[in-house]
Amino acid sequence: MQFNISKIFVLSLVLLLPLVFVGCTNSSSQPDKETKTSQAIKNTKLTTGEEKPYIGFVLDTLEEERWYKDKEQFEEKVNELGGNAKTLAANGNEEIQLAQAELLIEEGVDVLVVVPYNADAASAIVEMAHENDTKVISYDRLITNANVDYYISFDNEKVGELQAAEIIKHKDEGNFAYVGGAETDNNAVLVRKGAMNVLQPLIDQGKINLIYDNFTDGWDPQLAEDNIRSVLNEAGEPINAVVTANDGMAGGVINALTESDLAGDTPVSGQDASLRAIQRVVEGTQTMTVYKPINKLASRAAEIAIQTANRETVATDTTIDNGMVEVPTILLDPVTVTSENIDDTIIKDNYLTEEEIYEQ
Repeated sequence: MQFNISKIFVLSLVLLLPLVFVGCTNSSSQPDKETKTSQAIKNTKLTTGEEKPYIGFVLDTLEEERWYKDKEQFEEKVNELGGNAKTLAANGNEEIQLAQAELLIEEGVDVLVVVPYNADAASAIVEMAHENDTKVISYDRLITNANVDYYISFDNEKVGELQAAEIIKHKDEGNFAYVGGAETDNNAVLVRKGAMNVLQPLIDQGKINLIYDNFTDGWDPQLAEDNIRSVLNEAGEPINAVVTANDGMAGGVINALTESDLAGDTPVSGQDASLRAIQRVVEGTQTMTVYKPINKLASRAAEIAIQTANRETVATDTTIDNGMVEVPTILLDPVTVTSENIDDTIIKDNYLTEEEIYEQ
């Protein structure tokens, strides 16, 4: 497969950008300068004495807290199951993610597990992988318009439904804002769809006036903050509720609401159960977050990756149309977290500790 970026340029670009190659398991995160290169790695699959499944984990970013949990849990489970894992993160750069995937394929990974930065552009990763007999698992976010082997995620439409449902328990009329994630991320589209399943009937009844409804490039908290600040300044009236697609952007939204003395009075949703979000839920400035047990997602993905590497049959729950094929899919259930059930969810699962949450 031919690319516009030459391999020399690609590898130079990868090496020059900070935090592109990040911590990995049983492998160096930078390519050797000597000729002991990817072919040697391919032949040995990073093993000593016996051949083990070699799994590549390609992340969109490690600039958000939650993805460190995915990385650690995934690598730990792969090791436990007798494989080796190497994790690379592109930190929001589409070309770097493609270069990282190419490097891992050249190193001989049996399976690529990919969190795509751009759902459609990542189809090139799938094509390249399949040309080299490497299977691809789409992790958390669906790669679109490609013959993806498996997809594992949470039910993202349900995430949006949980967010909106909790918000309207607190406020079911007035001026609402919807702050979506990146439109290039299929999850953001699904989360919004779920939210609108709940909000649209109230919009149709005239109870809710949706004064802002937009996606947010890169799930950027600062951009979300700026956008809501602009709406508040231009509207000349308060926003009564904000359905926000994730915790990072919820933090930005709450900053803007604080400037207008609305924080705590205006319900705000989130997703990911980040530490700061849970602390805001305790403080009362964020109404809820959606908890997606990362240990279950990462562990199940590792199991699928090892099964796939060993050419074993993988049991799936359903299929999802990604624009090209019906992708065999496993969907896990998300959980609403409010101030009333933190102990029974986040703390019970040891996702966060009581000390972390309450001792600020």
